[in-house]
Amino acid sequence: MTYINTTDGDADLVRYARCINSSKLVRWDIDEDVIRGRKFDMAQKYLPDGIAKTETFDTLSTTEKRYISQIQGRTYANMFGLVERFINAKVLEISRDHWFGEQTKLEALVRFSDEELKHQELFRRIERMIGETMPDGYQFVPQPDPVAEVVLGKSTWSVLGLTLMIELFTQAHYRESIAEDGNLSEVFKDVFRFHWLEESQHAILDELEWQREDAKLTPEERDAAVVDLIDLAVAVDGILQAQATSDAEYFAKTIDRDIGQEELTVVREGLLKAYRWQYIFSGAQHPHFVKVLTGLITEPQTQRIVAALETLA
Repeated sequence: MTYINTTDGDADLVRYARCINSSKLVRWDIDEDVIRGRKFDMAQKYLPDGIAKTETFDTLSTTEKRYISQIQGRTYANMFGLVERFINAKVLEISRDHWFGEQTKLEALVRFSDEELKHQELFRRIERMIGETMPDGYQFVPQPDPVAEVVLGKSTWSVLGLTLMIELFTQAHYRESIAEDGNLSEVFKDVFRFHWLEESQHAILDELEWQREDAKLTPEERDAAVVDLIDLAVAVDGILQAQATSDAEYFAKTIDRDIGQEELTVVREGLLKAYRWQYIFSGAQHPHFVKVLTGLITEPQTQRIVAALETLA
C-alpha cells in the first residue's frame, strides 16, 4: 500500500494527506467487516440509555424502554442515511475547487465521497434488517432527496458548518456511549464503530473546507451565512418534531397495552427531547465545534446562534 508523504511544508496539505492515509488504513466492507451474516435481536437495546434518554420515559416498563431504544436506534440509522445524502452532494460540489494543480486535496475529498456513498448503503441495509425484526407500521418521515435540495439551497458555509457538527456528534456518541455499553446489540455497535472509523477523517476535512470557504467571504456574506446556519438548525428541528410524533404513534400502536392520549404526549415529548439532544445540542455544544465556529464569527453572531438554540431547548 502506498502512503502519501505527510512532511510537506503546507500545514493544511499535510492534514489532507493524513486523512488519505487514515482512510486507507481503516477501509472496511459492509458484509465482510460489519454485518458478517448476523441479525438484529429484539432482546437487546440498540441505543444506549444516555443517548436514548430512557430515564425520561418514567411511565414505561423496562421492556418498553428497551423497545423505545430500538425505535430510536432505527431512526438513528435512518437519520444518518438522510444527512449523508446532502453531505456527499456538497463534498462533490466543493471538490471542484481542487480539480487542478496539487491533487492530494482532491483525493481526500473523493475518498470522503466514496465512503459516504458506502455509509448510505450501510444504513439502507440496516433499515431493512431492523424492519425484519420489528412490527409493521414504522415510518421514517423525511425523504432524503427533498431534504438535500433544501439544505443545498443554503450557503456552502452554513452547510459545511452543519456537516462538521454532525460529524463531531457522531464521534462523541460512539466514543462516550455506544462503545462503552455492554448491553447493546453487537451488530448495532459494530455499525457505528466502523462508521466512526471513517467519520473521524471526515470531520477533519469538514473543518478544513469550512475554514477555506470562510476565507472567501465578506463580513456581509458571513453574516448571511450565519442566518442560513440558524435556518438549517430550525429545519432540522422541524424534521425531529415530525419524526418524534411518528415514532410515538408507532410505539403506541405496537406495544401490548393501551396508551391514553396523555401518556402518548409524554412519550412524544420524551422522544423529541432525545432527538433534539442527539441531532442538535450534542453537536452544537461539542467543544471542538464551538471552538471552530467562534473562531470564524463575531460575538454578536455567536449570541444570535445561542439565542436561536435556546428557543429549541
